[in-house]
Amino acid sequence: MTDLTALRSANARRWAAARPTRNFNSIAKHLVDPAAKARYVVVSGKTGVPWWFIAVVHERESSQSWSRSLAQGDPWNTVSVHVPAGRGPFHSWEDAAVDALTECAPFAAHNKDWLIGGALTMLEQYNGLGYFNGPVTKRDGIIVARFPSQPSPYVWAGTDQYKSGKYIRDGVFDPNVIDTQLGCAGLLMAMMALDASITFDLAAGPAPPIVPPPIATHVAPSAPPPSPSIAHPAKGSIGAAIAAALQAILALFKRK
Repeated sequence: MTDLTALRSANARRWAAARPTRNFNSIAKHLVDPAAKARYVVVSGKTGVPWWFIAVVHERESSQSWSRSLAQGDPWNTVSVHVPAGRGPFHSWEDAAVDALTECAPFAAHNKDWLIGGALTMLEQYNGLGYFNGPVTKRDGIIVARFPSQPSPYVWAGTDQYKSGKYIRDGVFDPNVIDTQLGCAGLLMAMMALDASITFDLAAGPAPPIVPPPIATHVAPSAPPPSPSIAHPAKGSIGAAIAAALQAILALFKRK
């Protein structure tokens, strides 16, 4: 079984050290374009998956084609033939994307860890964990070559964390082939430079707005002072003078 905790830690370390070796800016601009972002945000609202995750998967799976499914790059208006096969047809790209994130492995909509290590690991799971587990080459279903664990090109191609090595077809790994597609990590770095809203947090959804307490617009008037009386004569009045004199006399009797 794959140690996903170890993979999250490894991906977080690589992210901290990674530097681009190719130009990601041109594609990143298309991914953060307001019209594209609006469509990603719609799917994010239905699945809880961050819009930027959806954007880089869309690029990686189908070069951001709106006629292709997020799940595997097959047309969404027909039944898919590649893994996951048998999905669709759907009414729209958005419907197909929701299905891919909620009903298809690795079930990104179930993920709760959107810190950078968790996000990159979910992206790696989207493509498969063969690179982390140690890529192999099979012949007639039998492993004929096994290679050391390595960074996934799906995530790291185009950065200094990836050198070479790629599955050229199912079960066949070639250590000398270089993945020419741009990896998800470098795309995210370029997108962050263009869109400050991209952050990595434990929860995908935006934090609820902080609502300040209402400001009081009406202050209740204080109680009016009591009307002058024998018990409470008005200050400076004859009654007040008499009351003071009586208090002085009482004080003398108390001292005696």
